Amino acid sequence: MSTPLRTRTILPDRAGPEGAMDWNAAIETNREALRRVLAMLVAMVRSGPGSGTKSPEMGFSSEPTPEVMATARPTLPRYLHRAVLALLRPAEAAARRLVIIVARDLAAPSSAPRLGRRPVARGGAGVAEPRRTHPLCLPLFDPLPRWNRRHRTAAAGMPRISFPGFTQPAPIPQPPNDFDRVGATRLALRLAALGRALDDLPRQATRFARWRDARDARRRRLESGASRRISRVSALRPGRPPGLKPARRNGWAHEVHAVLDTVHGLAFWALEPADTS
Repeated sequence: MSTPLRTRTILPDRAGPEGAMDWNAAIETNREALRRVLAMLVAMVRSGPGSGTKSPEMGFSSEPTPEVMATARPTLPRYLHRAVLALLRPAEAAARRLVIIVARDLAAPSSAPRLGRRPVARGGAGVAEPRRTHPLCLPLFDPLPRWNRRHRTAAAGMPRISFPGFTQPAPIPQPPNDFDRVGATRLALRLAALGRALDDLPRQATRFARWRDARDARRRRLESGASRRISRVSALRPGRPPGLKPARRNGWAHEVHAVLDTVHGLAFWALEPADTS
């Protein structure tokens, strides 16, 4: 049984002038911590059974990048896929909060281009292009909790209808196995999106600032009665951040949870209205 890591709060060791919060130091400290987590996740995917240059199942070289992994459409054992996903969720949530911190005093430029998917040129008449894997962007919003979610129990059996002498009963499907190989293309795309977001936080902050200005404009129209459309008012969901596990008595289970706990508080601090008194 592994021992939980004793990790301290990921805060900078220095403050700004007059004891003020040094936001730049906090951003860089937590970004480097998230980069270490991302490098570990990529190494976990590389170390999966069947990875390497001679593996037709994984389909990529011994030291691939997440972009190369997504292009090769890799597969991973189910247990490894779940382990990577359990750490990727809090890493993405921490990166979203870093984006909010960077955009605390940023005004969205009116002429800034949108960062959505770029249009892809289609083939001519009678020309079929191969299916391409489009890059993803880091989501700006936390997934909302599913309050009315009902857990469906697995079926204990299945009907096996057959005509004696003509057909054979359908075989009973085997339950999912931890060593079954599952597709990891979207997992690799999410790893690549996280890496791009950490490398260019100002660009992601521009996305958030543009959404924040649009939200404020919708709120003014709603208050004036010009619109009745109700939309999301916060990028952060209520309650615990996605993927955050409670701290144990002897420390956090993983460094990514300590980072998420720190930037979660800093993000709410950055979202507070400025004191103009």
